[in-house]
Amino acid sequence: MKKTYLIIAILIFCTLRIFAQEEKEESKTVEKRKYFTKELNGQKAPEIDGVLDEEAWDIVEWSGDFIQRIPEEGIAPSQETKFKLIYDEKYIYVGVRCFDTEPDKIVKRLSRRDGFEGDWINFSFDSYHDLSSCFSFNVTAAGVKGDEFLSGDGNQSDSNWNPIWFTKTTIDDKGWIAEAKIPLSQLRFSNEEIQVWGFQMQRKFFRNEERSTWQNIPRDIGGWISNYGELHGLKNIKPKRQIELQPYVVGSVDTYEKEEGNPYKDGTDIMGTVGMDGKIGITNDITLDFTINPDFGQVEADPAAISLDAFQIFFSEQRPFFIENKNIFDYPLSRSQAGNTFWSDNLFYSRRIGKRPSAYPNLGANEFSKQPENTTILGAAKFSGKTKKGWSLGLLETVTAKEFAKIDNEGTERKEIIEPLTNYLVGRVSKDFNNRNSNIGGILTMTNRKLEGNLDFLHKSATTGGLDFIHRWNDRAWYLAGNTVVSHVRGSKDAILNTQQSIGHLFQRVDADYLEVDTSKTSLTGTGGHLKIGKVGNGNLYFETGITWRTPGLELNDLGFQRKGDDIRHFTWTGYQWREPFSIFRRMQVNYNHWLVFDFGGNLNSAAWNINMNTNFKNNWSAGTGMNIVPYEFSNSALRGGPRYRFAPKANGWLWVNSDSRKKFRYGFDTSFEKAAENSVESIYANAYIRYQPINAMNISLSGNYHNYSDKTQYVNESNYDGNPKYLVGTIKQKTVSMSIRINYTINPNLSIQYYGQPFISRGTYSDFRYIADPIARQLNDRSTLFDAEQIAWDESASSYRVDENKDGNTDYSFGNPDFSFVQFRSNLVLRWEYIPGSELFLVWSQGGSGLADPKDKLLTGFDNQILDRKLQNIFLIKFTYRFIRQ
Repeated sequence: MKKTYLIIAILIFCTLRIFAQEEKEESKTVEKRKYFTKELNGQKAPEIDGVLDEEAWDIVEWSGDFIQRIPEEGIAPSQETKFKLIYDEKYIYVGVRCFDTEPDKIVKRLSRRDGFEGDWINFSFDSYHDLSSCFSFNVTAAGVKGDEFLSGDGNQSDSNWNPIWFTKTTIDDKGWIAEAKIPLSQLRFSNEEIQVWGFQMQRKFFRNEERSTWQNIPRDIGGWISNYGELHGLKNIKPKRQIELQPYVVGSVDTYEKEEGNPYKDGTDIMGTVGMDGKIGITNDITLDFTINPDFGQVEADPAAISLDAFQIFFSEQRPFFIENKNIFDYPLSRSQAGNTFWSDNLFYSRRIGKRPSAYPNLGANEFSKQPENTTILGAAKFSGKTKKGWSLGLLETVTAKEFAKIDNEGTERKEIIEPLTNYLVGRVSKDFNNRNSNIGGILTMTNRKLEGNLDFLHKSATTGGLDFIHRWNDRAWYLAGNTVVSHVRGSKDAILNTQQSIGHLFQRVDADYLEVDTSKTSLTGTGGHLKIGKVGNGNLYFETGITWRTPGLELNDLGFQRKGDDIRHFTWTGYQWREPFSIFRRMQVNYNHWLVFDFGGNLNSAAWNINMNTNFKNNWSAGTGMNIVPYEFSNSALRGGPRYRFAPKANGWLWVNSDSRKKFRYGFDTSFEKAAENSVESIYANAYIRYQPINAMNISLSGNYHNYSDKTQYVNESNYDGNPKYLVGTIKQKTVSMSIRINYTINPNLSIQYYGQPFISRGTYSDFRYIADPIARQLNDRSTLFDAEQIAWDESASSYRVDENKDGNTDYSFGNPDFSFVQFRSNLVLRWEYIPGSELFLVWSQGGSGLADPKDKLLTGFDNQILDRKLQNIFLIKFTYRFIRQ
């Protein structure tokens, strides 16, 4: 281990020395602009009609002089922009005049909220004036609203923040006008008599793919919100305690193929439910969000995916309650600019809440069962906010129900518990200091289950905690960041044994003398962490280097997401940017990365290098390409608890191209390949898409991808021969085809229809079975031995392979057929109508089905048999919400 740390330390030191020797660049400090607003004192408030003709607007002066940011930084924009801003005791009013010498060419594309299509204007308020977070509002020329809460100095965004506000746009012979009214109750600010807020306004001139800003912020400077201009003149405004209640009613009809003899599948299910979402301002800084019996029927289903390596698949959160304000609870363990550092690992993974039940019922002959698809969330509440003094606070509390499977045995019904009553808690706190250039924070998560019945394979409790920090200097161009975490899980001996032997830990590995399975343990503790230093401003050359680690006992998966433990890795990223247009390019970036991966036994498991580039052309096409070289790679998990295994040296690369995103007809593709020595692994992936916008109100997109993958040493099974484990692998040939279609029709900014459909087929067939002979040998035929025709035979009656390894005529061991063919189709048709601000009606039709086809059939034949020739499941749902608001 000392050698491991020494190698990593030398690499980090060398990287820092290289950058320290770069010519010292002049520090860039933004000279902040100021806008002075005024209060309406007796004047009639403006009517939000997209025409700035009221006398109220005359009390302040126009402000303009925007500076182009993209594509050519620092010059005057192609078109002029001016704005005014006034306020009263309840609202802030914004009026923007976007001049355009060719108003008939203004792009007015309709979309749902947060669509950002066509020409738009954006205004953002750092009302905390914490130089780190802001409330951002967007208006397109078509009148479509967009809104986000930005944090982390603009590096994190929450587009699911949907405040109540009002806007209207018009087009005239001078260009277009946006007029907006924002309730102060939707913002967070102090109760000081005289206030100064951070403020920024930016415009997108769509035809030229040009962006300009009121407050010029050089692109090579560190920070975004911290460099906003200032809004002055706010006096005697009082924080508003927001109260919003949104009850809802849901009714659904589920139709599917009737199953003869199964009393739980008669072809139709009818359901109804009620619930409530709410938002209450506890103080002006702290908000309570809660949900009672939530329903997420309008949320799009997860895409299909198949894992060959036995690790869990990460799916993004799509449920509105858990997405909004998720940045406050976010605690990534080891994200890096270089990538390949387990980007998805996080102490809080909200998909654990309301997941599929953990157990399956034990069915006997002639028995049928019915169990819920997901665990019922009885209720959830979260406190979140940020104070004027720089404290960010978050507390989430959720309770999920005890779930049962109903089991019928010829008319006699019993229940079997499949998920315990569970409580989840997440607490997050952080504090800004050093003029907001530094931050330190912590997190605590707790999962507690009331275990009953046969559920003692689950952890009874799980606790994780962490501390994190970031320090920035040299005008935020440089940063040092890190975290450390600890986990502790408790449960029965069986539960902790399962954890020790699971794919993410594998304490039972026969060649890992630093690991040991302890069958008497009723708890397990582990730690992890991350440390990195980087440069992101003041010049064209950027970098980041660091180290991340996870001890073998680290376990986050009760309320977090963790791919594996027993991992130490060093990473370095260096990037060079050309920001100004040259030759045929608008901009370009070239990146170099490298990684070293060790385990806690001191073994070097991987050394890899990467170079890649991406560019945007002057015609607004974009492209990128790159390559990875992996000359040295071992895996501790390839044999599922067997010894450490050597992979052949390999290389992979990729290329992508996108056409001009401004066009109504656009298209693109991406492709990748991978090839290992001795042709042990070969992979080709291709994806292409087209998107067409026949009218401003409609867009249609179609994409399809194809993946052809083969691996000569794909894990198949572990058997026993003469008292010794035998690790079996085979050549897999896997083909995957999928297609996605999306149709969006926006009748107006508050009424839209969306369709999404995805057929998915993946078939894998195995041949040329081998057993592992010397797992760390350099050559394939030394690492594994191919069974000959006399040693292995297919037994049709038993649907398994029989192995006679010593050729004595007797079966030494057998294993099942690993071939598979998975077919799935999913679709959603959603009508969404925001009939008054904040209140919505959803009409949803979901259709889908999945099945296992015969792997011997042609690839598309399985889709015919399992989808086209069967009755699919259809769910018809109506959801009605009404939002009560006290401003």
